[in-house]
Amino acid sequence: MRSRHPRRVHRLGAVLVALAALWSGGFLWFVDEVPRAVDDQTSHTDAIVVLTGGRERLTTGLDLLEAGLSQRLFISGVYKGVDLAEIIQLGRGHAGLKDAVVLGYAADDTVGNAIETALWATEHNLRSLRIVTGAYHMPRALAEFRHALPEIALIAHPVFPDQVKSREWWRWPGTAALLATEYSKYLAAIIRHWFLPRKAAP
Repeated sequence: MRSRHPRRVHRLGAVLVALAALWSGGFLWFVDEVPRAVDDQTSHTDAIVVLTGGRERLTTGLDLLEAGLSQRLFISGVYKGVDLAEIIQLGRGHAGLKDAVVLGYAADDTVGNAIETALWATEHNLRSLRIVTGAYHMPRALAEFRHALPEIALIAHPVFPDQVKSREWWRWPGTAALLATEYSKYLAAIIRHWFLPRKAAP
């Protein structure tokens, strides 16, 4: 009697190849979805939300606040021990805006950013937010925020760190690895949202 082991190995190999092809195709789609520019630079929103993770995000959020695109700025995921004075100092002299800035310390990741912001936005009855984060991070951030805040209009305002070479990512191993990691996290978020219903606003 012939062993079935080689046949099982063949089937497993075919499944793995198919999954790899699906992942690769989805990855190319994801890379194309990473913003290349800010599509909406003028719409006013009830608040600007900055997800911590780089100085460019903070300075962009403060610049947008100073430009009048909102009257309030929420910074989510601030490290414990960092105060408003330090944030303002990073923002190159936006001291006059300190009364419009709120710091959130509860978030440790993107899911936490969305939950923390949802609680704050609900408390203040907000209906629109401008989300400031890295361009490579924007697809996953929007997925989490849309899940946590389905009734709130979101405007993406990506920033573009010099070290992330999104336009020719295949030439830069660091950027390729970063995008692959983000895509895998994005997939995990989408799958999680399929199985977890949206929570009603508090």
